Amino acid sequence: QVQLAESGGGLVQAGGSLRLSCSSSERTFSDYAVAWFRRAPGKDREFVGALRWSNGATYYSDSVKGRFTVSRNYANRTVVLQMNSLKPDDSAVYYCAAGRPIVSTIRQERAYYYWGQGTPVTVSS
Repeated sequence: QVQLAESGGGLVQAGGSLRLSCSSSERTFSDYAVAWFRRAPGKDREFVGALRWSNGATYYSDSVKGRFTVSRNYANRTVVLQMNSLKPDDSAVYYCAAGRPIVSTIRQERAYYYWGQGTPVTVSS
């Protein structure tokens, strides 16, 4: 059973930046895709971005494109979500997830079978 752990959440002012990291108990993501989802209070969990570890291909939701970046950190074998120009609407619990989705399902929760516990992000106005 692969266990994922997120870190880096916290409180930031609007316009600021935060950097989240996702690590795996297997210490590698080798042939997985790793995605970030978020759930705001009273809303469904939504896709934020994803990365295929093998080739570095990335995918983003329209709401974060141009502001958020998902990348690989080879040194410590983590997947990083760099969030810039944060808005109050970005406040949510952020989850990382790992799976082997095909391109058509990479934005879908059901494509991922390992999930972290989530880390809260609060953006104040």
